[in-house]
Amino acid sequence: MVTPVNAAFLFPGQGSQYVGMGKDLYDTYPAAKKIYDKAATVLDIDIRKTCFEGPAEILTQTRYSQPAIFVTSIAALQVLREHPKASQFIPKFAAGLSLGEATALCATDAIAFEDGLRFVRARGQFMDEAAQEKPGMMAAVLGMELAAVEAVCNKTGAEVGNLNAPGQIVISGYRQNVEDAIEKLREVGARKVIPLDVSGAFHSRCMDSACQRIEKALKDISIKEPKIPVVSNLTADIEGSPEKIKSILVKQMNHRTLWEDSMRYILSKGVRTFIEFAPGKVLKGLLKKIDPAAETITLGTLEDFHVFES
Repeated sequence: MVTPVNAAFLFPGQGSQYVGMGKDLYDTYPAAKKIYDKAATVLDIDIRKTCFEGPAEILTQTRYSQPAIFVTSIAALQVLREHPKASQFIPKFAAGLSLGEATALCATDAIAFEDGLRFVRARGQFMDEAAQEKPGMMAAVLGMELAAVEAVCNKTGAEVGNLNAPGQIVISGYRQNVEDAIEKLREVGARKVIPLDVSGAFHSRCMDSACQRIEKALKDISIKEPKIPVVSNLTADIEGSPEKIKSILVKQMNHRTLWEDSMRYILSKGVRTFIEFAPGKVLKGLLKKIDPAAETITLGTLEDFHVFES
């Protein structure tokens, strides 16, 4: 008999989407099909077509990618929950990167699936609209300490948006401010600065209007204390109060995310096994940089589940 291991369930954020995601799970597992079919009745779009057929130009738009990723993650989670090997893992924590935090809250029964769907659909739409109102950009800074990046941001008006892993910092903000920061960072010794292919300046003040709109939308959504502790990447700590969770879901959109600190918090509690749910393997790559000894199991495709079964 296999001894169950303590695990953390991880859920990805925007940027992990790809055309065709979830299709093999939908075709193979009734648990996944049920999630996609239910989502299609709740949303004003056919999320199955968006995920399975795209096109990429649609799927990469924030208003579509966020609910698509959310549904795909929950579908993969449900496949695991109904899998004979699910008992091998005891979920001790859950966490999600940016958008993924809403998925983690749904996965831990803090937010009902239907409410989660409506929230991420509104979140994506409001962030899209904010990006059009205040056009901006994001860039990944490699090989530079946080203090040095912050010093450049203070001079240029750019902002630190994401602290993902050692040596990887994402800056965000108005286009001219970020472009000025990119030039300055290269001058002062950043190993590499890479503009990101995203539709807006997420996790910056460019998202202020989206925060105001989502705060109103959250008044109609019931939030309970999570059944499994959720580590918020706004605070890098467990947040269980429904009111605090609502506040975090608002602030997260225009504040920096603390993914590296969130993972270090979970690691400090003795968890060494992480399960990353669909789509993609972004979080596995980040965790490898945070702690190469940690084990990450990716469950996002039919092949992943077959490997898991062997």
